[in-house]
Amino acid sequence: MKKIGVLAIQGAVDEHIQMIESAGALAFKVKHSNDLAGLNGLVLPGGESTTMRKIMKRYDLMEPVKAFAKEGKAIFGTCAGLVLLSKEIEGGEESLGLIDATAVRNGFGRQKESFEAELTVEVFDDSPFEAVFIRAPYLIEPSDEVSVLATVENRIVAAKQANILVTAFHPELTNDNRLMKYFLEKMV
Repeated sequence: MKKIGVLAIQGAVDEHIQMIESAGALAFKVKHSNDLAGLNGLVLPGGESTTMRKIMKRYDLMEPVKAFAKEGKAIFGTCAGLVLLSKEIEGGEESLGLIDATAVRNGFGRQKESFEAELTVEVFDDSPFEAVFIRAPYLIEPSDEVSVLATVENRIVAAKQANILVTAFHPELTNDNRLMKYFLEKMV
């Protein structure tokens, strides 16, 4: 059975663990670099990207997560995870640089502009995906290496590049585990 870690320093950790388990994998909390050993994949959950980056730096997790990805292991970033995984963050903040696009933090507005939308996701042939956007980012300037999977108002809200999958929304806040199953079956 596949073993998937969830970066457990801030954000929707328990919700991601439940989603991973509902999709048929084992889930583990990751708080230190040695927690990455033996994992097949990693989820960077939603939360607050600046806080997450500061804690990752304090616990020396930035380089181990980059090394994890460079080993070819899959990483799924949701919301703040998308921001952290982007090559650049608009405004110049440090990132992991693992998907070749620029993240626009709070791209759809602040908390009061949070919304839900039905998305057509390129990797699904069936019904739309009900997406929850909370202070959501989006991606701009993707390289040719990045596959755009979904957009809202012509803004990129789901994408993948090699072993990296990102969403600007929170799939863990729905009962729809298709994105997690896609991650486990096609990328891990």
